Amino acid sequence: MKIIKNIKLIAKNVLQEEAAAIQRLVNFIDDDFEACVQAILQTPGRVVITGIGKSAHIAAKMVATLNSTGTPALFMHAADAIHGDIGMIQPDDFVICISKSGNTPEVKVLVPLLKRKGSKLAALVGNPSSYLAQQADYILNASVEKEACPHNLAPTSSTTAALALGDALAVCLLEARDFSSRDFANLHPGGSLGKQLYLRVSDIYTQNAAPAVVETAVLKEIIIEISSKRLGATAVLTEENGILTGIITDGDLRRMLNKYDSLQAIQASDIMTAAPLTIEADEYATAALEIMQKRNITQLIVTKSGNFAGFVHLHDLLKEGLI
Repeated sequence: MKIIKNIKLIAKNVLQEEAAAIQRLVNFIDDDFEACVQAILQTPGRVVITGIGKSAHIAAKMVATLNSTGTPALFMHAADAIHGDIGMIQPDDFVICISKSGNTPEVKVLVPLLKRKGSKLAALVGNPSSYLAQQADYILNASVEKEACPHNLAPTSSTTAALALGDALAVCLLEARDFSSRDFANLHPGGSLGKQLYLRVSDIYTQNAAPAVVETAVLKEIIIEISSKRLGATAVLTEENGILTGIITDGDLRRMLNKYDSLQAIQASDIMTAAPLTIEADEYATAALEIMQKRNITQLIVTKSGNFAGFVHLHDLLKEGLI
């Protein structure tokens, strides 16, 4: 079938409609929203989020976001709730019910049961005059002027608005709890995101060799050390007490060929880069990556309490999924 409509224009219009719907929510952040955040913070139990249809999918995403940012949450499908799942709710829980209309049959059955439980109820609703909104303790207004669907039927702008308002709620709770990146790392130990938050240089550099020569090392010794350790560089240390004074890279060797006519008397101290960049072993691996990217280098000397300990290479960070 030949598509004769302007697909790119349709897609742009959808995005513009949904962006406008989110922007309009700014006007709905009121005292009720703030009071809802305060009530959740004071809730000894969990946040239970419920909905039906597309709202149920938004509810599940909100639960995942809250759990990952320090607010314990559970998902309860509204249809299943009135067939037994409401038993998961305890009196000290806080319930958020998501509904565009606020008047669906399942919601009308569920709300009196929730109130009988004694839990506080917030309505994340697209109709502030609906049955759900009237029965709720707090109203989170997620109303939209129209759906991005050309027939104004398929939930598009409304679900996007509900999702965005849920994110705003989660971030407010995160800020109020002083939820730090360290807290986030504790809940996200897997994948590249977790590694960015907890992986340290000390977890990586020990897998590499630690090429080093003394300042008086001759060219043959330098080349053998760099080649055998396969990191493209070597540290340069003082002969007396092993203090780090420089670094020699493959690039330094190439530049040496242009600078010196005779290579026989060359020592490490002649061609090294003095006062090289370093990173302490207990620093986060992302800090090493930031230095390498900023200085356009591929290896970085690792120190422990200022003393030479080894190297971390850009390939190590790539292997760990940080790039």
